Amino acid sequence: MKRIILLLTTLLFTAAVNLTAQTLKPLKKVQELKMPKTAEDDMSGKRGASVVWHPVQKKYYAVFAGNSRFPLAVFDVNGKRLSDADMVAMADTRGIWYNSYSKSIFGNGYGETGWFEYKMDSKGMVTDVEVSREGMIQPNGQCIGVYNSEDKQVMFLYESQVYMYSNNGIFLDSMTIHWGRKKADGAGEFEEPYLAHEDYNNYSMVYTGIKGQELGFENLTLKQIELYDIKTGFLTKILPLPELPDTEGNFNFAYANGIYWLFDIGKRTWMGYK
Repeated sequence: MKRIILLLTTLLFTAAVNLTAQTLKPLKKVQELKMPKTAEDDMSGKRGASVVWHPVQKKYYAVFAGNSRFPLAVFDVNGKRLSDADMVAMADTRGIWYNSYSKSIFGNGYGETGWFEYKMDSKGMVTDVEVSREGMIQPNGQCIGVYNSEDKQVMFLYESQVYMYSNNGIFLDSMTIHWGRKKADGAGEFEEPYLAHEDYNNYSMVYTGIKGQELGFENLTLKQIELYDIKTGFLTKILPLPELPDTEGNFNFAYANGIYWLFDIGKRTWMGYK
């Protein structure tokens, strides 16, 4: 009986949110970042890990998840690739982020890979990687780290919670995300904080820096991006997508330079929406 009630509640909520989304202005595609290699090439990669904007270099950095030999690419502000096709991740990368204190790009890898820092030359090309924090400093081996520049924290989505770590890799706190619910709705009676929600991207989240809309998640079922308050975990804004690229149920979602990025696996291209 409990599961039947939960199913009916979910169906009613989905219908209501879908109707609301239809009245909102959809995001528009504004840019593309075409990754090097083709799907048939050796060590080409499949799932996009993340995109990050370097405000000093004025460049985008995008990388595949899954292997240290998968491509890493550098693009200018207009989306033109500047790096050679043979540039690689150099780490089994999951998330990457710009650290405003060190003015460099850090990342986290799979499982025990730890956190690392990308070293660059004067032109902003990645030349090496240096492990800065060893061990699994994340709630799950697949989690993709994003940077909260306001609080100087690295955050990870796992199941229905966001986990927060200091710059030094010390676990600080976690909070529950109330999927699809506004503050006025309150917490759902049958919420499962330690289970992933089947409608949402499993490991990817974004930090926008927008007050009251700091945390962003990809709703795969309703084809929209949802923004949540970092203090409460409740929904505050819905951003409908004009289309949903071939993103699968995890990875392939990022936010950089005020643009929401979804990686189209078939086209091997990051699609930017604003």
